[in-house]
Amino acid sequence: MVQHCCQDMDDSLKFECTDHSNEFECPDTLVTYNAKFDEYGLIIHDGGSSSKAIYYCSWCGSKLPDSKRDLWFDTLESLGFDEPSEQNIPKEFKSGTWYKYL
Repeated sequence: MVQHCCQDMDDSLKFECTDHSNEFECPDTLVTYNAKFDEYGLIIHDGGSSSKAIYYCSWCGSKLPDSKRDLWFDTLESLGFDEPSEQNIPKEFKSGTWYKYL
């Protein structure tokens, strides 16, 4: 279970809309968290699934972790996966488990 910086961030990320099953479709969902890359973002409600990366918590001001997106690609490349979206990558790289042991 991921521990976020404060209760407000945690509550925001745990919000479940009764009208929308997809967080990007719900106008009341403001923040998203991508565990695979350990990155936070503000949802851009334009009909797609875009978000704008944030580096500090909007509620408590804490610095959020640096994105591990580049490290994810670099680590997979070092393991021989040069097209991870088209290859059968190890299961732990599909979640936030992969970087817990670095």
